[in-house]
Amino acid sequence: MSLSSQWGPSEIPTTALLTDHYELTMLRAALQAGTANRHSVFELFGRRLPTGRRYGVVCGVGRALRALRAFRFDDESLRFLRDTDVVDAATSDWLADFRFSGDIWGYPEGEVYVPGSPLLIVDSTFAEGVVLETVLLSIYNHDSAIASAASRMTAMAGDRPCIEMGSRRTQELAAVAAARAAYIAGFEATSNLEAGRRYHVPTRGTSAHSFTLLHGDESEAFRAQIAALGEDTTLLVDTYDVMNAVRLGVELTHGRLGAVRLDSGDLGLLATQVRELLDSLGAKQTRIIVTSDLDEWNIAALSGAPVDGYGVGTALVTGSGHPTCGFVYKLVARADSDEPDAPLVSVAKKSIDKVSVGGRKYALRRLDDHGVAELELIGIGAPPSGDHNDRDLLVPLVSKGEVVGEEPLEAARERHLRSRAELPQEALKMSRGEPVIDTAYLDDHGRLDNPYAPRV
Repeated sequence: MSLSSQWGPSEIPTTALLTDHYELTMLRAALQAGTANRHSVFELFGRRLPTGRRYGVVCGVGRALRALRAFRFDDESLRFLRDTDVVDAATSDWLADFRFSGDIWGYPEGEVYVPGSPLLIVDSTFAEGVVLETVLLSIYNHDSAIASAASRMTAMAGDRPCIEMGSRRTQELAAVAAARAAYIAGFEATSNLEAGRRYHVPTRGTSAHSFTLLHGDESEAFRAQIAALGEDTTLLVDTYDVMNAVRLGVELTHGRLGAVRLDSGDLGLLATQVRELLDSLGAKQTRIIVTSDLDEWNIAALSGAPVDGYGVGTALVTGSGHPTCGFVYKLVARADSDEPDAPLVSVAKKSIDKVSVGGRKYALRRLDDHGVAELELIGIGAPPSGDHNDRDLLVPLVSKGEVVGEEPLEAARERHLRSRAELPQEALKMSRGEPVIDTAYLDDHGRLDNPYAPRV
């Protein structure tokens, strides 16, 4: 019998194997060496933003907490790990009983971040913390990349709604996560039905060019769509001749057509021409929706056009050129012995271009007298002191193994709008620039150099 037939294929209801081989070989070696239960603190953070970006958006928190709940090594998983010699019998026994029992703090979902922000603090044993590394990074790197791109798009769109339409441009399960992330960062809806079922993201959709081409002519196609979906539907008008299609849509709905969608050509020019035609036909309430490989720069360029909404696909689900945030997960403190009450000591990488800052972190956002963010202040070993309007950034997510940080998606969505509004105006510039606020570190000796500061 082949190995694959012994273990699957099957959809295993666990997230425990969404991990890298070396996480379990480290566990195996630490168990054998007697250091696996040493008190340790891990930190998930980013050393830099994608080139030219001025802020990022934290996303994936809720998905990470769901993944933690399902992080169990079942019999099928353990059989695979033993049969392939990833783990030995002792490690297998430890994994069979695995239940995370530590504490996790993190930036809440929808919050903005800058280089060095300690987005997640995992306080546990080395063994418990190390096995979570890959799945946490996988979720945070993907979802935060999508949310960061989505935030720039919705900022450029202003009051005009954006709809996520990228399912066919990415892996099928990534599409569901992308729809969720986009909604948190201000998108109004998604075309992805699984995102609607799983996360209650509002869904939208009408028809594609194939529906028009299915029928004998545009009139037949439009009549069928209107009969099924009502006069408030959105007609795709660029299959043949845009202006003729607009006239036809208005005529068939007696001027009550909900919207038209433009999916090709010079969208700014076409939108202007279509708006003039609609108004001349008395359909002043008919909206104009534009699609066709939009990104934040296209949306910004269309700000002066008579556009009522945007549908965004490929650029969104690929992070608008930056499909990962480059987050890392590093051990930043560990006990100086295996004794239960041993004091923590800071540890950090010193590698060129991969430096990290050791020590358990505490973070607040310093605001000026007008409520505008001006600094990310990070205390090492102890919380930094704030004033009347500074905000603590780390909140409890898991306490003694129990998830305590779950919240409705709407809470993350509202938080994002508030935190983005706190940023200086420069945050919304599309031109290349440095992080919109600086990061400062404090320890017992005062302020430290920031290793993530842009190089001059």
